[in-house]
Amino acid sequence: MPYPSRPWQCLYFLPEPQGQGSLRPTFLPVTRAACLGVPRLMAALTIAQDEKGWLSAETMDFVAHYLGMPPIAVYEVASFYTLYDLKPTGKYKLAICNNLPCALQGANVAAEHLKKRLGIGFGETSADGMFTLKQGECFGACGDAPVVLMNNKRMLCAMTPDKLDALLKDLDRSSR
Repeated sequence: MPYPSRPWQCLYFLPEPQGQGSLRPTFLPVTRAACLGVPRLMAALTIAQDEKGWLSAETMDFVAHYLGMPPIAVYEVASFYTLYDLKPTGKYKLAICNNLPCALQGANVAAEHLKKRLGIGFGETSADGMFTLKQGECFGACGDAPVVLMNNKRMLCAMTPDKLDALLKDLDRSSR
């Protein structure tokens, strides 16, 4: 089978229409991000965000051009994953896992505690620019719930209101 004529097609193996149990190769149109592999794009977005602090349209366009992808493919990935910031954030971005295992272990209580302490809701940044609070998807540490991911790099486990108070005090102290 020849290579696809368009770079945004990928080879897939589909079952025969009559269900004979065999697979037939075919090229299907998909986004180029899927063909090239989302991990490569995610790595580039992570590097760009680490360098710039957040992902502006200009930064995402640069990543798209650098990887030879349509900008929409980059926007799709950047807007889907909660670890990417499409607007500026505070010095400390706190993302709380909102999936069921964390919720059952107190993530909702922790989230409400942080909202009250910081005076902000999800997706907001404190007036002093220190904290941004976000909801996050599973961080893969369900046994250590509730989990908070700080600045996409530091995972904090079993975060009770008391532990959150201690964290906020330490971050406030280290910022002065």
